[in-house]
Amino acid sequence: MKKAILATKVGMTQVFDENGLVVPVTVLLAGPCPVLQVKTEENDGYKAVVVGFSDIREKLVSKPLKGTFDKAGVSYKRFIREFRLENAEDYAVKDEIKADIFEAGDVVDATAVSKGKGYQGAIKRFGQHRGPMAHGSKFHRHQGSNAASTTPGRVPKGKGMPGHMGSDTVTIQNLKVVRVDAEQNLILVKGSVPGAKKCLVTIREAAKSVR
Repeated sequence: MKKAILATKVGMTQVFDENGLVVPVTVLLAGPCPVLQVKTEENDGYKAVVVGFSDIREKLVSKPLKGTFDKAGVSYKRFIREFRLENAEDYAVKDEIKADIFEAGDVVDATAVSKGKGYQGAIKRFGQHRGPMAHGSKFHRHQGSNAASTTPGRVPKGKGMPGHMGSDTVTIQNLKVVRVDAEQNLILVKGSVPGAKKCLVTIREAAKSVR
């Protein structure tokens, strides 16, 4: 991986491509992400860059993190993340990673925490079927049978059951970058991205796709 950046989700809209077709896109406010530390194979055993994102007030920063920001000479940030980049040696402390590292046509992976949906039943959580809705049924949206009673006599692992839904780290792979606005630090990617508006999104060069 050679390119990565942190962003916040602005929302969804649509744009027209060069053929006049409507393309649904997610708007991401990406960067700027100042470099706080550059890790090398000689000192750390691997190559990586540590970046910050989203300004916050000084009173919201703990003393250990405050020392990290002061040592790097950058303003205080809400998020700190580490990217293992093949070209980490190309960066120096205080360099800024901006939206223009990507361009239209690039393929990226987007990672974020999905929307939380609370405690849900098996029908909504796993798409299971409901029972008959007649009055005498007495089985409508209940989960149904879990397993045979005698053999094996237990609920198999992985059985879809009611429980907490959402708030999981989700990665959507191979999203195409439709447009990049370097002046406003905006990246428009085709399709949807996990998470609610204003959530943190990590954008990386696609791991399984070649442009």
